[in-house]
Amino acid sequence: MQITNQAGDQHDATLETGKGTANYKVPFILITSLFFLWGMAHNLDSVLIPHLKKACELNNSQSTLIDTSVFFAYFIMAIPAGMLIKRFGYKTSIIVGLLVFAAGAFLFVPAADSRTYELFLFALFVIGCGLTILETSANPYATILGPAEASSKRINLAASFNALAAVVAPFVGSLFILSGTNHTKEQMAAMPETEKAAYLLGEAQAVKMPYIVLGTVLVLVAIAFYFMHLPSMKPKHTEVEVKPGFFSVLKFRHLTWAVVAQFFYVGAQVCVTSFFIRIAQQGAGLDEKTAAFYLGGYGFLFMAGRFIGTFFLKYVKDYVLLSIYCVISALLSLVAIYGSGMGVLYALGGIGFFMSIMFPTIFSLGIKGLKSNTETGSSWLVMSIVGGAIIPYGMGTLIDMNHDDIQSGYIIPLVCFLIILSFGVVGHKVKTVSE
Repeated sequence: MQITNQAGDQHDATLETGKGTANYKVPFILITSLFFLWGMAHNLDSVLIPHLKKACELNNSQSTLIDTSVFFAYFIMAIPAGMLIKRFGYKTSIIVGLLVFAAGAFLFVPAADSRTYELFLFALFVIGCGLTILETSANPYATILGPAEASSKRINLAASFNALAAVVAPFVGSLFILSGTNHTKEQMAAMPETEKAAYLLGEAQAVKMPYIVLGTVLVLVAIAFYFMHLPSMKPKHTEVEVKPGFFSVLKFRHLTWAVVAQFFYVGAQVCVTSFFIRIAQQGAGLDEKTAAFYLGGYGFLFMAGRFIGTFFLKYVKDYVLLSIYCVISALLSLVAIYGSGMGVLYALGGIGFFMSIMFPTIFSLGIKGLKSNTETGSSWLVMSIVGGAIIPYGMGTLIDMNHDDIQSGYIIPLVCFLIILSFGVVGHKVKTVSE
C-alpha cells in the first residue's frame, strides 16, 4: 500500500501473509481485541481509586498514585517496547505484552491478602508495562492494516472497542469490587480494632477474583496469538528519506505537537474518570454502587462517541473534528466546575462523548508521514501517556488544598482541552524535517 503525507512524500509498505498478498480482516479483528483488554485495565482503575482509598485509608492525592503507577510505566517502557518491536516484530511483542499484563493482574492476589498499598501499586506498574508494549504494538499496526487515507477511521474503529470496555468495566467493578458499604471517619474511629481490620481486609480482598479472571483471559489470548498468523510490515522505500534518531525524530514538528497534545489528553481523560465516582457521591449525593452505574453510562457515551466520531470522519477532516470536540469539551468542563446536582454528571457524560476520538486521532495525526520512523514516533506518543501519571496527581493535590472540593479540580481538564485544541488548529500540520 502507499502511505502519503501532506507534503506528497510516498513510502510503500507491504503486509506479507506468507502467500504474497495481504489479508487485513482477521489480523484487524485480533488487534481490535487488544484495545478492549487494555480498556478493561484502565477503566477498572476508575473503580479501584475510590475503593482502595477506602480499603487502604488514603487521601485524594495518595489515591491517584494508582494512575501514577500505571502511566509512569508507559514512560519507562515506551523505548524498550519500540526496541522490542524492531527486534522481534509485532506478534512476539504482543504476546510479551499480554503475559506481562497477566503477571501484574495475578499480583493483585498477594496485594489483597496483605492489604499492602505499595504492592498494589507495584502490580499496577507491572500491568502498565504490559499495556505499554501492547499499545506501542497495536496502535501503529492498526493504522497500517489498510489504505493510508483511512488510517484515522481505522484506528478510531479499533479504539471504539476500547471504549466498550469503559461501559463493561464499571459494571464489573460495581458487581464484584464495590461493596456499597461506607463508614464515616467517626464511625471508623469508634469501631473495635478487630472489626475494623476485618472490614478493611474484606474490602481489599474484593479485587482478587476480577483480576484472577482477567489474568487468565490474558494468558489464553496470548496462546491464541501464538498459534495465529499475523502479517508482518516490511517497508519498501521508493526514495531516500531522512532517518533521524530517537530524539532527533522530534524535528518532525507535528509529532512534537502530538506528543504534547497526547500528554494533556491522557491527563484530562484520567482526571475525568478517576474522580467521577467521588464527584457523583459528593455533588449528586449518590452511593458508590449507583455512582459506578453512572460511570458505566459515561462509558457508554464514550463508546458511542467513538463509533459516531468514526462515522463523521468519513465527511469531516480529522483535525477539524478534533478541534470542534475540544471546544465542546472545554465548555462542558465549565459546567462540571460551576454546575450542581445531576447536571454535573450529565456534563461529564458529555465530555466522555466528545473526548472519545481524541487519543486515536492525535495518534494518527502524529505519526503521519513518519515513514520508517513510525515505530520511534509511536514510542514517543506512548511515552506521552505519562500525562496520566502526573496530571491527576496535581488534580488530587488541588482538591485536597480546596478542602476536598472535587468540582474545583476539574479546572485541570479544562486547561488540557484548550492545549489539545491548539494541536487541532495549528500543530497537526505535517512538515518535513528540512522545513
